[in-house]
Amino acid sequence: MSSPEQWTHPEPDAAPAATAAKPTAEQVIAGLRATDEGGADLVQLLTPEGERVQHPDFDIDITAEELRGLYRDMVLIRRVDREANALQRKGQLGIWVPLLGQEAAQIGAGRAMRPDDMAFPSYREHGIAWTKGVHPTELLGIFRGTDQGTWDPVERKFHPYTIVIGNQVLNAAGYAMGQKFDGKVGDDDGEATMCFFGDGATSQGDVHEGFVWAAVYDAPLVFFCQNNQWAISEPTERQSRLPLYQRARGYGFPGIRVDGNDVLATLAVTRWALEECRHGNGPILIEAFTYRMDAHTTSDDPTRYRLSDELELWKLKDPIERVKVYLVKQQWADQAFFAEIEAEADTLAEELREFCVNMPDPPAERIFSNVYAEGNPNLEAQRDEFLSYVSGFAGGEH
Repeated sequence: MSSPEQWTHPEPDAAPAATAAKPTAEQVIAGLRATDEGGADLVQLLTPEGERVQHPDFDIDITAEELRGLYRDMVLIRRVDREANALQRKGQLGIWVPLLGQEAAQIGAGRAMRPDDMAFPSYREHGIAWTKGVHPTELLGIFRGTDQGTWDPVERKFHPYTIVIGNQVLNAAGYAMGQKFDGKVGDDDGEATMCFFGDGATSQGDVHEGFVWAAVYDAPLVFFCQNNQWAISEPTERQSRLPLYQRARGYGFPGIRVDGNDVLATLAVTRWALEECRHGNGPILIEAFTYRMDAHTTSDDPTRYRLSDELELWKLKDPIERVKVYLVKQQWADQAFFAEIEAEADTLAEELREFCVNMPDPPAERIFSNVYAEGNPNLEAQRDEFLSYVSGFAGGEH
């Protein structure tokens, strides 16, 4: 992380500042390498080498069955992500938002939530959806352009995907304030809310408004920032002078940074944060320090703004491999288990593929549905004109 002095008082004859319109490749790599370990405040319980380490404030008792379950979650959701990415490349989806590399952050956080805890996602939280009981096939319509998601948000406690950057933070703050007003916090049976966003969203005003409202009303809200190092093509160091979790100080609530590639640490920290919120000690900001291993979306080309050695460095910190290594070391899983999970992943990918290619196209008039709560003469006239035009083609649906 570059220091404030570097940002505001560049040395004479120095290279372009990090805030320049186009930083050099060396500046980008140097800035990221300076923070690639997350700093001294990083909470980590499982190293990239698959070794358990102790932390003075956080620990977790995990059984073999529980860890195998977390491994299964991460493998399956990664396979879903890769299959959906391939479907987009084949023209079956209009766009896809990859989560590759962020499986531990999402599965760890998702499995920390209780059934009554509400989740507000952005557009990359396929792993959170999985933990909330939303089947991957229910996500496909969003990216195919046929629906806005087919699950019941109230039943699943999982809000629809939010495309507008940071807007879900305001929604989550309002929902959590409602939990507080309704007396649903203050004891072990209390409820909490989680809101998910990326490092780029922290530069949006909606996020900071959400911070203010949640802090003023002690809302039971966990802000979960997945810092994957890149806001599309902008590195984190060009968005903040401080580590993102330290921004919570300015709003008067705690912030903490966790190794987002460590599913055990993420699970432990998120459980703690949710318990604090349930008992009326919210809000809390978690910065999950992770890395986006793929493009921002399938319309993005990351080779235009980041170098391959950075990617290779983060491959060594793969969230799934460290769990696999630990399972083997503890003799909690054998080759038959891993083969079984791979076979299950193949079956899930086939199910996703078959569902996607056989999705029916919505009728032409669907585009005019739910634009207004009540009928509108202008819209109805536009609809009639459009349907008349479409009917002139063979088949009437082109």
